[in-house]
Amino acid sequence: MIDSEGYRANVGIILCNSERRLFWAKRIRQRSWQFPQGGIHWNESPEEAMFRELTEEVGLRPQHVEIIGFTKGWLKYRLPNRLIRRQSKPTCIGQKQVWFLLRMVGNESDVRLDISERPEFDHWRWVDYWYPLKAVVPFKRHVYWRALHELAPLLFPDIRTMPRLPSSRTRHPQSRQVRR
Repeated sequence: MIDSEGYRANVGIILCNSERRLFWAKRIRQRSWQFPQGGIHWNESPEEAMFRELTEEVGLRPQHVEIIGFTKGWLKYRLPNRLIRRQSKPTCIGQKQVWFLLRMVGNESDVRLDISERPEFDHWRWVDYWYPLKAVVPFKRHVYWRALHELAPLLFPDIRTMPRLPSSRTRHPQSRQVRR
């Protein structure tokens, strides 16, 4: 589903464990790491798409997770020009996403990256909550920052400081005071 502005409807999945560490996955045969994400079909709700993508990409089913929360409204990122397929009609210039924060209630052995005909990932690990801000590809950094900031209070109710959005030159996020 690509909207009139060229953004593909999508869901992002932030999966945490009982220690509030996040599931971080390596794209198959690449060096880039990211959260699971995927498109919303025309007949799906964002929640239905999230559960479908979670199963396809990570092998987890609804009974393996609980929904903690999700972002309000769409968070968008634009693809770099080199990644836009201009021959495709309609042309997709980026993603608009609803992000879900999930807690894993199943076992790590339930994770299966190989159940899809075309797996997305070939490795995964648990990382600190803010780690993805400095590790994700730069064109996704702002949407990750927005999703993590919006959802952080659900995992860390007493949070007082959060990282600033790192620039493409910044290696380590700085902290900023949360206004309440």
